[in-house]
Amino acid sequence: MELRTRALQVLLIADPQAKALAARELHGAADAAELDIAALLTPDTEPPGRPERPRLLAALQVGSRSPFTPEGRAALIHAIAHIEFNAINLALDAVWRFPGMPRAYYLDWLQVASEEALHFTLLNEHLRSLGKSYGDFDAHDGLWTMAMRTAGDVLARMALVPRTLEARGLDATPPLQAKFAKAGDARAVEILDVILRDEVGHVRIGNHWYRHLCRERGLDPLTLYPELVERYEAPRLRPPFNVEARSAAGFSDEEIAYLSS
Repeated sequence: MELRTRALQVLLIADPQAKALAARELHGAADAAELDIAALLTPDTEPPGRPERPRLLAALQVGSRSPFTPEGRAALIHAIAHIEFNAINLALDAVWRFPGMPRAYYLDWLQVASEEALHFTLLNEHLRSLGKSYGDFDAHDGLWTMAMRTAGDVLARMALVPRTLEARGLDATPPLQAKFAKAGDARAVEILDVILRDEVGHVRIGNHWYRHLCRERGLDPLTLYPELVERYEAPRLRPPFNVEARSAAGFSDEEIAYLSS
């Protein structure tokens, strides 16, 4: 089956474990499968597919999570698992929604979907070892909200999802690892090592395609970025920043200086 059509079908799967498995299988089949980069696709139902739980609340309504109690540690791991589940959806959405991109773009985002599926699976397995499952805690929908705001422009999507929202994970992961280490959860630290390694690559992909699109449209990526943040009401990024990880993910010295200012 054509890859972008299949990506849309996987996006519509509601069961998290089935979606994660299908995303990994789709990436495994990508090199040999047909890819129609020009097709305009229209889903029969509104994506993404989601389970009935977790209950989705406004971000400020979701309680704080401390890793220093068993319940709090499970809630924090659940919050990270929810981010990774949403990241599967975001990557699949980037594949089906935007026609006319180079073949490499679609293969890149299928790879991202597969790696996000692995992250979700690792976190969900760890959550089960703590006596909980995905859906047992409330969550919010900030990542998908920005996906919908940028649904009409692939350049805005690249600017504000991978290289803004997902790049926040590069900054947040080391402090999270320190908290889990202090709480004695070595497995959570190991899983976050995998996630941080892969997310550097995902943000690098976002940076690459953002700059590619800026070149095509004759736009300056540095001056355009704050305009997009304002236009699409993206969250303001606050320090501290993981400069080493952001540099490895393709942010220029000028971009990092802009963030720091």
